[in-house]
Amino acid sequence: MSTKKISSVVIRRLPRYYRYLGELRDSGVERISSRELSVRMKVTASQIRQDLNNFGGFGQQGYGYNVEHLFNEIGKILGIDRPHSMIIIGAGNFGQAIAKYSDFRKRGFCLEGIFDNDPEKEGKEISGVKVQMMDKMPDFIRDNKIEIAALLVPKSAAASITKVLVDSGIKAIWNFAHTDLNVPDSIPVENVHLSESLMRLSYSLSGQGSQKERNAR
Repeated sequence: MSTKKISSVVIRRLPRYYRYLGELRDSGVERISSRELSVRMKVTASQIRQDLNNFGGFGQQGYGYNVEHLFNEIGKILGIDRPHSMIIIGAGNFGQAIAKYSDFRKRGFCLEGIFDNDPEKEGKEISGVKVQMMDKMPDFIRDNKIEIAALLVPKSAAASITKVLVDSGIKAIWNFAHTDLNVPDSIPVENVHLSESLMRLSYSLSGQGSQKERNAR
């Protein structure tokens, strides 16, 4: 596989490829051309070929792509060919909904712990995982070699909790806190701003966004 720096735009498209290929595999499709895949994904066949060529290319002239092979290879590129340990911080309604999302384990993300500062939630079981108090979190991260923390806390609490996460050895943060986090460059942060998603949708409804732009997201 190529080790050259890959555009973040290309990386952000990879989960879409993985999802579509998984659906094709599950429906019994064995091979697909870039043209056929482009019709399903609403991006050009040329764009698909360019994206995949960043990683060496996986197709054969006149044959297309082996769906099972490409699905597995993109899984390896995304790092989901191995399990990732994960905790959720914030056991409110949104945190509980995230904890109950069944696709996590199917994708290799193993929910190991849920933490909150509300004593009334202590011991509550969500998707088979008991809620623990925040003071237990640092030792839990270290003892269980937790990689990812999903941060679902108020904006005002995000900075202090992030410092604890970094000091405890967390490797990556999935941030729902609607604020930018100050972390070392070695710790990737994926920010999820729901209001920004709605504003992009509003932009599309206003007629300013093209159909191609809307489908590419």
